Amino acid sequence: MGQFDFPSAAALARLKSDELSEPPVGAVATALVSIGSKILELSGFHGAAPLTNLIQELKGLAARKDETNLIYFGEQLVIDIGSLYRMGEDMRRRVEELLESAEFNEAVANATLHITRTNIETRLTRVARLIVNGVRFSDLKPEPLDDMMRSAVDLTDADILLLGKIYDSQAPLLRQGSLNTTNWFGQVQSYWDEFVNSGALDPSKHLVYRSSLSRLESRGLIQKFREISTAAVGLEHYALLEEGLKFFERVQEIGKDLDPART
Repeated sequence: MGQFDFPSAAALARLKSDELSEPPVGAVATALVSIGSKILELSGFHGAAPLTNLIQELKGLAARKDETNLIYFGEQLVIDIGSLYRMGEDMRRRVEELLESAEFNEAVANATLHITRTNIETRLTRVARLIVNGVRFSDLKPEPLDDMMRSAVDLTDADILLLGKIYDSQAPLLRQGSLNTTNWFGQVQSYWDEFVNSGALDPSKHLVYRSSLSRLESRGLIQKFREISTAAVGLEHYALLEEGLKFFERVQEIGKDLDPART
């Protein structure tokens, strides 16, 4: 294979050498100092700069952030698509077909909106992997993918870590063919109690867990069954939902050994 395995790799190389190149650290620092000075001026402590000057500085800083995000996101897409390409001829044909599809173009266009909301690399990586795993499993439906992208940007690394622990505990329950819908609560309760009794949750971090559980539930990835106001962490039972299982698997590293039937 040549220097660039994909057209997108060559495009990123051009971006880096042209106007989307990441600004030098000194330039960013200067911009921040300039913004701070203008805020002081507008507050009446130094001079009298017009508000429009501050807005222009903020717009410039936001644009630089977005450009950096775009480059990082694009790099991750190239890396992950390359990983798919190496999975064999069948996967290569699927990748080539989907990369030319309207669904893929729409997914990438939608992602460029979400990635403007964060400059945290792990979150940008999640967004890219949602798309590439969607290619892997031929599943780029716009609405659920948009919801997952929103979660990828909104959730913290601690949230994902806790979701992973719940996933490890309850994924077998969701995948078993004999899931008893009439006694779902009882089954979840049993799995959750076993999870808590295993020592997976550190009681000293209960406030961190509560914040993460709240965010995960607000995104529709888990569901709380009951609330006891005086309960210690772990006594409130949470169920992993299908969307939680799918989301966690889709943000994993490409090539991670996951059973396609799980998604």
